[in-house]
Amino acid sequence: MLLLSAPPDRHTRLEDALALVTGTALMALAVLFLRASGLITGQIAGLSLVLSYGTGWSFGLVFFLLNLPFYGFAIARMGWRFTVKTFVAVALLSGMVEGLDRLVTLDIAHPAPAAFLAGVIAGTGLLVLFRHGATLGGVGILALYLQDRFGLRAGVIQLGFDAVVFAVAVFLFPADIVGWSLAGAVLLNLLITLNHRRDRYIAR
Repeated sequence: MLLLSAPPDRHTRLEDALALVTGTALMALAVLFLRASGLITGQIAGLSLVLSYGTGWSFGLVFFLLNLPFYGFAIARMGWRFTVKTFVAVALLSGMVEGLDRLVTLDIAHPAPAAFLAGVIAGTGLLVLFRHGATLGGVGILALYLQDRFGLRAGVIQLGFDAVVFAVAVFLFPADIVGWSLAGAVLLNLLITLNHRRDRYIAR
């Protein structure tokens, strides 16, 4: 009955729940592709990968902890509904990455396909989350707020933050790893820029 009573411009709770699971599962798979080739990405996920490579700490734990400072801003600027969905998405991704890592083994001979697949899969996963009023925290919260408030493209904003992450990565990783990682991040953000527009998709 819930599906019939909800207004047409708002997702039902069931639709939101399925989207959160689907979006985070795609993102978890993208992280596995990145880790299998020693690649990185931008934003909080990229910083989490860098720290996990350097310290041996689990990606899931680092990713969850790094997102904690952003929830206060999310509550103040985006509201409780958005914040709760984002918190759930972050928690799901943290758990899924660690769970899948024990169940799935990827053997990738060259970083190029990993960069391409990670970019496509992650971009698709983020689009699913964005269209159901959630992000994976961090820069995504700020990017969606600026898009909603000032009309700036979320993908362009994220790409700008990614540029900073990769500028630092140049000093920490081999040039080929940084190059392929950057290619995957650019693809991811292009997918978001081209496909996530409020004038084309209004459901919440």
